[in-house]
Amino acid sequence: MSRFALIKAVLGPIMRLMFRPKVEGAEHIPAEGPVILAGNHLTFIDSMVLPLVCDRQVFFIGKDEYVTGKGLKGRLMAWFFTGVGMIPVDRDGGRGGVAALMTGRRVLEEGKIFGIYPEGTRSPDGRLYRGRTGIARLTLMTGAPVVPFAMIGTDKLQPGGRGLPRPGRVTVRFGEAMEFSRYEGMDRDRYVLRAVTDSVMAEVMRLSGQEYVDMYASKAKQAA
Repeated sequence: MSRFALIKAVLGPIMRLMFRPKVEGAEHIPAEGPVILAGNHLTFIDSMVLPLVCDRQVFFIGKDEYVTGKGLKGRLMAWFFTGVGMIPVDRDGGRGGVAALMTGRRVLEEGKIFGIYPEGTRSPDGRLYRGRTGIARLTLMTGAPVVPFAMIGTDKLQPGGRGLPRPGRVTVRFGEAMEFSRYEGMDRDRYVLRAVTDSVMAEVMRLSGQEYVDMYASKAKQAA
């Protein structure tokens, strides 16, 4: 049994009891082949709920600090996150964005699922912010379809992304797969990258019902 299967078998029932996830549209996730899951990011537990509700393992980028903690808590976090599919990357360095992009490309070229939050960081206020174009580059470079998704209610269980989450119900809503083969070979055209990204974010907004803000979440946090 893989560590992913073990985690789902042992912790899955506990997390289902705690979060009572309602899943809509899971049939839109292809049963095989490369897939990009792109959605909103409300709080820390999003990355715990998403692997729980998907039959296939989802690989995603995470801060390397999640696997470098000290003591028992640090070891348990490292065991859990790497087990469910997190790939630690130092995103704060000058080449952090490139490393994340290349990691996603490698995962997709291996025929796996790569999960990404196009906003780049958690929403500071529950609204949906402008997507970064890495999502567009990934789908155009690899030809992988994009399945948009929306996390609904996770921010109510863990406000601000801090502390232990409280029990409650969350909804994970998946939309129909989006493909952009008409833009093949145009992964360096910034207008195409922006158009593709905006179309994905529009679908995430439709699924989540969030208010959209046409600025990057990181800038909103700096201005706060």
